[in-house]
Amino acid sequence: MAQNKVLCLVDGEHYFPVTKSAVDKIESKGYDVKLLLFIGGTEKLRDNNVETISEIFNKPVIFGQDHKKIPYDLIEQAIIDYDVDYVFDLSDEPVVNYSKRFKIATVVLQHNVPYKGPDFEFKPLKEYDVLENPSYKILGTGKRIGKTAVSAYTARLINTEDKYDPCIVAMGRGGPEVPEVVHGDEIKLTPQYLMEQSDMGKHAASDHWEDALLSRVLTVGCRRCAGGMVGQVYITNMVDGAKLTNDLNTNLIAIEGSGSAIPPIKTDKNIVLVGANQPIETITEYFGPFRIKLADLIIITMCDEQICSKEKLDNLMEEIKNINPDAEIIPTIFRPYPVESIKNKNVLFATTAPESVQHLLKEYLEDNFDCNVVAISSNLSNRPLLQEDIDKNIDNVDIMLTEIKAAAIDVATKVALNKGLEVVYCDNIPIPINDDYDLDNAIMNIVHRAVNDFNS
Repeated sequence: MAQNKVLCLVDGEHYFPVTKSAVDKIESKGYDVKLLLFIGGTEKLRDNNVETISEIFNKPVIFGQDHKKIPYDLIEQAIIDYDVDYVFDLSDEPVVNYSKRFKIATVVLQHNVPYKGPDFEFKPLKEYDVLENPSYKILGTGKRIGKTAVSAYTARLINTEDKYDPCIVAMGRGGPEVPEVVHGDEIKLTPQYLMEQSDMGKHAASDHWEDALLSRVLTVGCRRCAGGMVGQVYITNMVDGAKLTNDLNTNLIAIEGSGSAIPPIKTDKNIVLVGANQPIETITEYFGPFRIKLADLIIITMCDEQICSKEKLDNLMEEIKNINPDAEIIPTIFRPYPVESIKNKNVLFATTAPESVQHLLKEYLEDNFDCNVVAISSNLSNRPLLQEDIDKNIDNVDIMLTEIKAAAIDVATKVALNKGLEVVYCDNIPIPINDDYDLDNAIMNIVHRAVNDFNS
């Protein structure tokens, strides 16, 4: 039986006999240590002669050129050259710290190799190759940054080309026990219909229902629980849901993530969403760079200056470009787009957008849809406060306009229907911040590349 090949990361801070004892212990457990890579601390070594040190360890040895910098490029090259199965880290402070270890982990995991230390192990993502159609994945660097809105937008855009029949497979924390097919392309999902589903105990605002209503395409709903640091989920039925698409009337699959959890489905291309409202270290540190490096296209959402200053956005774009120079980056803002007419109506709008942009949303709705926005509630994810906002304004409006979230069904829709008000749902449209960016073209470019990769 072949032994697992190991790359050991070591430092010059340790006394050689101590490091050798640790390497011997690793091998005593059945591993084959192929190489020792000194990642720092070598300025303290009396003898930097590679051949002499190799003789001490009876192993090939590599040194980084700069003892003050972690040689991430050498780590990556060693993984490739020696085709290792594991990377063991035997280094310690002051050569490495938490931040440097996450960067090492990002390099290692990109090559589907586990990264292990004395009390930690980061495992590569499991991806299942089950799709029989071209595909792309939409994943994010956090929760509530607009994945479902962008997923629905891309599906509507793709659906305008006659040669594509897209299907969205979504996994949510409130998804169904058995993957559920919703024919958004065939049925009209009315507020009354969604209330009926909710009354039957279904999570009628689960991501796949939102996708079906707002994208008007075929969707498959799945569930997941938990999300690891790298993005792995603890349980999900998404593999079964993805397999369902092989027998459906579709020829292009969108695999939609949930929060920062990454769908365990192998796809041809990846779109990564970054929220401009997120702390920048969420993107540049920890496993933010791991997600960024997966991207073929990066869409930054919520780039309103009231949410993200120009200085922060410029810095964010520069950091992202440094992490992944090959991906196109499109900064965007979200604006509401009612799926039914609200012309000449007095409107109460329920949204998850922050209060700081309410005046922008009001202006956009009134200018583009000839309505009167009486009030806006930013409490769509907070049921008690949403209920207060509705009670305050319900007698002064004709229409409840709302995004699709759980509270939109069991609070906003329910109360509005009981009051005899019309309920209208709205898309959230991602719009580039200026004419220098062409989001539609960028999305279709990803689709065409996915199709080409699949066919080749």
